[in-house]
Amino acid sequence: MNEPCLFCGREVVPVIDWNTFFHGISFEVLCEDCKKNLQKIEGGACAICSRPLAAISPEFIREEICLDCHKWEEQEEWTGVLDRNTSLFEYNDFLKEYLSRFKYRGDYVLAKGFADLIKRLIKKKIYDYIVPIPLSPERQYERGFNQSEALAKEAGLKTTSLLTRLHSEKQSKKSRQERISLQQVFQLNETASEALEEKSILLIDDIYTTGTTIRQAAKNLKEAGAKKISSLTIARST
Repeated sequence: MNEPCLFCGREVVPVIDWNTFFHGISFEVLCEDCKKNLQKIEGGACAICSRPLAAISPEFIREEICLDCHKWEEQEEWTGVLDRNTSLFEYNDFLKEYLSRFKYRGDYVLAKGFADLIKRLIKKKIYDYIVPIPLSPERQYERGFNQSEALAKEAGLKTTSLLTRLHSEKQSKKSRQERISLQQVFQLNETASEALEEKSILLIDDIYTTGTTIRQAAKNLKEAGAKKISSLTIARST
């Protein structure tokens, strides 16, 4: 009997194609219906944040960069802080429910749904450090685990803890403007600055919304000497 889908519980049929003859049967963890509900970001996307350009009016796009990223780059404090965010999927209703179950209802096993895709993407790049976005101790105790660490762990990534996070109100309860205006919530670990000079770092998180969280983390690392900061997120909220 085949394994059940991690999300809906229906039977998952193994994928059998030409790759099967060379690598064996690929055992999927999500059924075909659930995978179809995951809307990959394809075609034109913002060169900095991965926001699908088709979802934006032309007046909010400048040279393949969305207006939000232009505004970040126009501020001296944030210019060049984030080199590139890669998001895998659009944050549609299905993915919203999927990540809600994963993060807020403790369904840790759902992290496995993205493991193979993350693993394949990371193989194409070389980073000195892979850093999951941390939670505050209070938030991690409340949830039971850090979703960013879970995503990295299930993908088999070797991660390094370079940042700590101060406790604050949940991001989901804040308006867009409140998120953008948020005071710095990250601190560099005491021993981190000694090892960051000229290093390339990949940040891992679940959702890119306004870019504030990723940029705040990146700013700390850049100021400590890191050369290049990229990020990988599961969803890009539009």
